[in-house]
Amino acid sequence: MSPLEGVKVIEIDSWMAAPSAGAILADLGADVVKVEPLNGDPMRNMGRPAKVTGKLAGYDFGFDVANRGKRSISVALDTDEGAAVVRRLCADADVFMCNLLRPRQERFGLTPEALHQVNPRLVHATLTGYGTDGPEAWRPGYDVTAFFGRSGIYDMLREGDDGLVQMARPAQGDYTTGLSLVVAILSALRVAEKTGTGEAVETSLYETAVWTQATDFGVTAVDRAPVRRRTRTQQIGATANRFPCGDGKWIVLNEPRPESWGRLCRAMGLDDLAEDPRFDTIKKRFDNMELVISLLDQQFATRSRDAWGAIFDQHRIVWGPVLSLDEVANDAQAEAIGLFPEIEHPERGAYRSVRIPIRTSGGGVGPRGPAPTVGQHTREVLEEAGFDGAEIGTLLDDGAVG
Repeated sequence: MSPLEGVKVIEIDSWMAAPSAGAILADLGADVVKVEPLNGDPMRNMGRPAKVTGKLAGYDFGFDVANRGKRSISVALDTDEGAAVVRRLCADADVFMCNLLRPRQERFGLTPEALHQVNPRLVHATLTGYGTDGPEAWRPGYDVTAFFGRSGIYDMLREGDDGLVQMARPAQGDYTTGLSLVVAILSALRVAEKTGTGEAVETSLYETAVWTQATDFGVTAVDRAPVRRRTRTQQIGATANRFPCGDGKWIVLNEPRPESWGRLCRAMGLDDLAEDPRFDTIKKRFDNMELVISLLDQQFATRSRDAWGAIFDQHRIVWGPVLSLDEVANDAQAEAIGLFPEIEHPERGAYRSVRIPIRTSGGGVGPRGPAPTVGQHTREVLEEAGFDGAEIGTLLDDGAVG
């Protein structure tokens, strides 16, 4: 049995953050109805085209992964009739989730207060850039601005004080925040189950990003002091660092204990460095870090990344390869844990997708099908909600739904 079988979700959102939460709920077994504008979610057809031929050519796999397994109804939300349709759909739903800022929720009658008048058990979930309170609740936010920029992540990832601000890969902050929203929704569903009362829950890109840096902010929230940005030659220890190998690929080490220095040197055939008086204490190695990194770089350049990895495995040294995305897509470990499950599209055939980071012993978790086309299920969803044929015809003729 799927964990969320029987749970109905009405979702009004776009782009990637909130839709990714809906995809997780759908993979867990919920019936997720995505409410889209008449011309569809603006994220449709914006992804990188896959280098494939045949029936799969031209398919938007980036959009698919955040919207798979859902049903789509297209609604003109800015009409009175369209907004009323959504409120009616919420009457027998368990969850309403959106990425609408508070003024738009008020405009369309979709605030927690308004929807709880329709359905007191409804869980009302909101995901925004900065939250629904405070002086910047009005501000739209994407993950590059609200998650990576405003939270300090971009700044702390710079190489030193003059380092370039690097751009993150698409939707990393979105998908992380989607997980936060799912946790909030599941907790509220538990309360509704026990009390019969639906709660309003929310998260934002900004606050989720701060949480991902809790180790740093645990201190910075107290002393409010600047934190030093360290280059590769300014790290606390050489044994917790990253190095280029002889084949141009990189390797990451994480051996923070003091005794790890000697173990690393012996594993790399640098026994003399293990006893070198210039490097025989943590402080001396820190004071001479540029020389330490230079010497290690020279040795790493003598072998490939995978050759060094095999050596480190023999010596029980904690390391990791810096893989490219295509290497991850072909990784044996990813295959073993089922990171890329297959989806069958009724028209285009089979393709691999990305599994949510959840596994259960009971099974029942995984993709239930591809993303819907715009308005693919409009009539079906309206009929289930009790709209008769005449009502549906009028809504279609008036352009309130599509």
